[in-house]
Amino acid sequence: YGKNTIKFLRLHREGKKHFVKEVEVCAHLRLTSPQEYLEGNNSLVIPTDTIKNIVLVLAKKNGISSLEEFAIDICNHFMTTFCQVAYVKTYVQEVPWQRLHEDGVPHIHSFICVPDGIRFCEAEQCRNGPLIVFAGIKDLKLMKTTQSGFEGFYKNEHTTLPERHDRILCGELFCKWSYGECKDFDFNCIWKKIRECILEAFAGPPDCGEYSPSYQKTVNCIQMLVLSRVSQVQIIEVVLNNTFYNVVDMKNLGLTNDKEVLVPVEAPYGSCACTLGRK
Repeated sequence: YGKNTIKFLRLHREGKKHFVKEVEVCAHLRLTSPQEYLEGNNSLVIPTDTIKNIVLVLAKKNGISSLEEFAIDICNHFMTTFCQVAYVKTYVQEVPWQRLHEDGVPHIHSFICVPDGIRFCEAEQCRNGPLIVFAGIKDLKLMKTTQSGFEGFYKNEHTTLPERHDRILCGELFCKWSYGECKDFDFNCIWKKIRECILEAFAGPPDCGEYSPSYQKTVNCIQMLVLSRVSQVQIIEVVLNNTFYNVVDMKNLGLTNDKEVLVPVEAPYGSCACTLGRK
């Protein structure tokens, strides 16, 4: 049991310069005894309102240097404070606020919400067990308008899809990875590096791109690049929900449409998922 969607903004001031972290936290516990379920005995139950208040107090006292470290703080607090807690799991996701720039100059106290992917993390721990930390990015919408195709696939009497050697590749990406033994990691730096790997593997070189023969191959390229460059990542999961576009037939309008006006196919949409880990 636990508390979901604990939302708050943590404001940190360094003189006139302000820093913000707006997050949503879910904190779930498993107790050493199920007596509240079986017997109606609530003597060990930590109220969910108390869970919420603990999260807010930890944010006030410790700040949020990174989502991962804040999630670890929450796990450590419940494990060290309450002997009846056998397991704790914490999920934290961030609202994507970025500092506003005016003529290239960073503003000291103004921010803009940029929907270029939502950062999240999870931390979980069993009593007398290791602390396990996951991190990720979701709702990251990506598109490239060429250097993508889909050919040579299996065909039978139910196949109507034509082969394409030049198409738009577009999708919403979910990526989640697990760390090994958590030491003094710079979680912010690692997250930014992985995000850069995702964008590089998806797009290819900026001057020419890189051909993608399928959504599946693009997913694998993302995973392989992350594992090759970020040694702290042990397992990485990628889900790419595809958005397809159809070329509008403008012959009746007396126009030739050379893939210049397209409409998205709202449903059904495709999805590719893969989990890859080190040996």
